Amino acid sequence: MQLSLPLTSNPKPSQGFVLLEGYALAHEAELLEEVSKIIGAAPLRRMVTPGGYSMSVATTSCGQVGWVSDKSGYRYSEIDPESEKPWPAMPEIFRTLAVTAAEQAGFSNFNPDACLINRYEAKAKLSLHQDKDEKDFSSPIVSVSLGLPATFLFGGLERKDPVHRTVLSHGDVVVWGGPNRLAYHGISPVKDGFHSKLGNCRINLTFRKAL
Repeated sequence: MQLSLPLTSNPKPSQGFVLLEGYALAHEAELLEEVSKIIGAAPLRRMVTPGGYSMSVATTSCGQVGWVSDKSGYRYSEIDPESEKPWPAMPEIFRTLAVTAAEQAGFSNFNPDACLINRYEAKAKLSLHQDKDEKDFSSPIVSVSLGLPATFLFGGLERKDPVHRTVLSHGDVVVWGGPNRLAYHGISPVKDGFHSKLGNCRINLTFRKAL
């Protein structure tokens, strides 16, 4: 598949991450179509944390492995625990977007094998956390925002470090890695609203090299 993803002449590094504004907009229709197919094959679900709490964010995955959480802990699995089948394959448009965004942010040779798909409805949030279930911390994290805007929280390597807040809009892509790969990050409660493509929700695609 030949893609014409935009080049960003002025990526904005801020507090350890690079913001590529509107980077995914050129292929929003394809992205949303693939998201719908994935959700049809591996439905969104609110996973349970090891502490026994149900997450406010609904989650599914695609790729070689998917991220799962239950009372036994956080981990990656080749099998969807609900269907007991492999996760849907990662669409080529997903992979190409993630790889080119990483290159734009200065991270070459990114080879994502997992994409976590999160759906945020009004008031859903993601508390400050580190992405540390992966085996490979040398690869960056690539995060794509679709739908309602959300406030992205990006801190330091300690939970107590100051947090930088950035509003992410439909089509924005954020990339971080290197010495900031394990930075604490999260999403403030999403405000109620309406988006012409996704209605009253936000979809986030997060690409990782997990294995």
